Amino acid sequence: MTTIGTSPKPQAMAREILFEFHRVGAFVKVTAIDTATGLEVSIVGPSNGGEALLRANARRKLEAALRRHRPDGG
Repeated sequence: MTTIGTSPKPQAMAREILFEFHRVGAFVKVTAIDTATGLEVSIVGPSNGGEALLRANARRKLEAALRRHRPDGG
């Protein structure tokens, strides 16, 4: 099952993030994509971990990746 959704824009990061959830057995692969840059990251978690927790973890990983890829060296 693949589900795609968007995230509301949090205060600290005013950008749109797309989330894709792909269940594989007992695990879920979550891909977070920054629409402004096209940068994407993925995490894998337990399928019973809850969508909100998986989404938050993917968002944090994406925010860290965006900081590393800033032109000013972050």
